[in-house]
Amino acid sequence: MRLIRLIALASPLVMLLPLSAQAAWPAGVRESYMKDCVSAASQSVDQKSAEMHCACGADKLNEKFTTAEIGELMSKTKQPSAELRTKALDAIQECRVKK
Repeated sequence: MRLIRLIALASPLVMLLPLSAQAAWPAGVRESYMKDCVSAASQSVDQKSAEMHCACGADKLNEKFTTAEIGELMSKTKQPSAELRTKALDAIQECRVKK
């Protein structure tokens, strides 16, 4: 009986996990990142590869950064700290597209 109660309690929380996974990007910033990233990446690889690379990078940033950190990284008015830039480059390193 305890197991059924535990499952009943845990299932709503498990269903909310996908919503919290997408919570780090400020409104409109992911779309702006994707547009800029695909534009830059498509100069050296094909469009589809550029889109896959940029989506991977966006997911990695979403996994490893807070909303505030992503906002600082993507700020058009303020340069992010060198430490934050290095952390971001390390986070998206495995997304590199092979030519």
